Amino acid sequence: MNEKTLRVLEYSKIIEKLTDKTESSLGEEIALKLSPSLNYEEVKYLQDETDEAVSLLLKRGSPPLGGIHDVLSEVKRAEIGGILSPGGLLRVADTIRAARKIKGFLKQEKDENNSSYPILESLIGDLNSYREIEDNIFNAIVSEEEISDNASSNLRNIRKQIQIKNDNIRTKLNSIINSSTNKKYLQDAIITIRSERYVVPVKQEYRSIFPGLIHDQSSSGATLFIEPMAIVNLNNELKELKLNEKKEIEKILTELSEMVGEENEGIRSNQKILSQIDFIFAKGKLSLDMNGSKPNINNRGYINIKKGRHPLLGVKDVVPTDIYLGDNFTTLLITGPNTGGKTVTLKTVGLFTLMMQSGLQVPVEHGTEMAVFENIFADIGDEQSIEQSLSTFSSHMTNIVDILNNLDDNSLVLFDELGAGTDPTEGAALAMSILDYLYNRKIRTVATTHYSELKVYALTTEGIENASVEFNVETLSPTYRLLIGVPGKSNAFEISKRLGLQDFIIDSAKEFISKENIAFEDVLASIEKDRIETEKNREEANRLRREVNQLKEELEEKTLKIENNREKILREAREEARNVLLKARAESEEILNELKEVSIEIEKEQSRRLQEAKEKLKGNIDNIEGDLSEQILSKKSAKPLASVDIGENVKILSLNQTGTVLSAPDENGNVLVQVGIMKITVPLDTIEKSKKESKVQTKGSAKSVIKSKSVNVKSDLDLRGQNLEEAMLEVDKFLDDAYLAGLKVVNIIHGKGTGILREGIGQLLKRHRHVKASRLGNYGEGGTGVTVVEIK
Repeated sequence: MNEKTLRVLEYSKIIEKLTDKTESSLGEEIALKLSPSLNYEEVKYLQDETDEAVSLLLKRGSPPLGGIHDVLSEVKRAEIGGILSPGGLLRVADTIRAARKIKGFLKQEKDENNSSYPILESLIGDLNSYREIEDNIFNAIVSEEEISDNASSNLRNIRKQIQIKNDNIRTKLNSIINSSTNKKYLQDAIITIRSERYVVPVKQEYRSIFPGLIHDQSSSGATLFIEPMAIVNLNNELKELKLNEKKEIEKILTELSEMVGEENEGIRSNQKILSQIDFIFAKGKLSLDMNGSKPNINNRGYINIKKGRHPLLGVKDVVPTDIYLGDNFTTLLITGPNTGGKTVTLKTVGLFTLMMQSGLQVPVEHGTEMAVFENIFADIGDEQSIEQSLSTFSSHMTNIVDILNNLDDNSLVLFDELGAGTDPTEGAALAMSILDYLYNRKIRTVATTHYSELKVYALTTEGIENASVEFNVETLSPTYRLLIGVPGKSNAFEISKRLGLQDFIIDSAKEFISKENIAFEDVLASIEKDRIETEKNREEANRLRREVNQLKEELEEKTLKIENNREKILREAREEARNVLLKARAESEEILNELKEVSIEIEKEQSRRLQEAKEKLKGNIDNIEGDLSEQILSKKSAKPLASVDIGENVKILSLNQTGTVLSAPDENGNVLVQVGIMKITVPLDTIEKSKKESKVQTKGSAKSVIKSKSVNVKSDLDLRGQNLEEAMLEVDKFLDDAYLAGLKVVNIIHGKGTGILREGIGQLLKRHRHVKASRLGNYGEGGTGVTVVEIK
């Protein structure tokens, strides 16, 4: 890439911003060497890795990149058998830990969100973990000057002995300096150290009296620092322990260094990958800092910048602008006065292209498209800046000649004030010739000028498009909005008038301009007026459209709200109806239960009364039977019978009634006789045989009754609607009739209901004399609403 282009487009300032985002000197080193790539595929790859970094930063924040160091020298030293310093080992451990943490960072992201970051995953996947080396170094080394007691058990024991020895020496020295005998010999009652040995300050005149080894003296010579003879051996022992401590530390450092040396290749690889990861995330942080976006990339020379903001201007100061070329036209000619807005646009196009080809995202809206060029040339002048233009014709032409000599077909050329610095007519002619040459070679070109001739040239030449930076005459300042398709008006007369130049001078100046130029400027003024009016109308239309859309959204929101309220009301109504129904059901169940209880009580009362009536009836019958028995026994036959046959008709003398013998005489001479519906037991001596005719007649009468019963008795009895007392009487009579009629199976229909009728009838059937068995009806027989009875 052309170095002059990088300089005039202030590419180095972008690099400075990028280096500020790195976490390590290694990442900073890569950032400082960054330059635009000329390869389309490489540019796409660089943009993809930046985009992955931006995505991760947005999701999880900054990755754990602290602690990355350049440890190549330490690794090399360890590899050849050298012993690393504690500080060097700590730097190695920090770098190893950084690799482990960044692996965990991306693994956690992948596990949680099932995300895919192919470039970063590939890099991070190649990192090596050395947890044992990391733990051993951090366990052994506290700081660059201090080794931990935990480094080894031997070191801990040695240091414990050193502490004990120090305490013994100090105890001994304290006894010496506190002795009343020795106090007069000492300059001060203190303990100090000289040459790593404990000494006390002794006055010069008492040297011969105070026994010991001299290690130093004061600058005045009045004080000698003497090691008392009493502690010489103790000091020797202490020194020996310290030498042992030093040897143990060297042993520990040697072992740790050997561990590093054995993994030299993996640690070197880690450092290279970590520096690259630091650089990639720096690109992502820079993008977030300037609100950047990944542009779409092409290799056909098409540029379409949407809402681009120059990255070196303050976010509050910059005005977003739209710039496009390379599709319907290959040359964009920005015309108008020297207001500064044209140069900003020119530099924006060039700097965005450099950043994009370096893998950096650019401050634009999504949908921006940028082209990859093999060369980018810029003639903006050595002293050109965004604020001012101080170039000369000669410097311009030197740059232009150099550009034209080094062009290739896939180049982007940026000219600022093309043809300026010389005679306007000749300068305009040269500018048109240069633009013609570039257009014919299909070179993408952006040029700025204030020559009217070039405005007409752009209007009349296909493939070259006019553009201008909007200028507010009222405020005498550019708005920095680029208007493509509209040539710029010089505004010299308007600006001069606004600045206070007298009207007669301006009118006189107009006379020096050809009528064609005046007419052209008037046309431009008319176009500008129409454009402004159109812009106002468009803004009004956009405003109305926004209002309509807003009203539409509000209406849809209200409609949705009404619908939701309708559904809510219906839902609440259904819920309320359901609650009412449930409550009614509960109340109904409660009432039914109460009725059931009342019915049970009533039926119990009826059963009790029925039982009482039965017992009373039974008592009456017993009384009658007793009376009958007394009557029967009171009247004896004149000719007592010796025996009778079953079925034989006999006359009971006491009753003067004829009956049928039902059983043979028992051991007491009593027989069972049925008289009408009654069965009575009478002695043989109270009856006599009836006449034969009577017997035949009686038999015929009984048979006729039984025959009548068999014809009239039905096999079903329906009790539904009756209470228990009524039903019991009906059942008892029905069973007697069925028995007499010779029916074998009958059905008693009582219904399902509360079950009271069924239970009462079941109890009656269990003890009834004519019932052989009973059961509830099967499917098809009436189920639990019918009881099927077998008759004996």
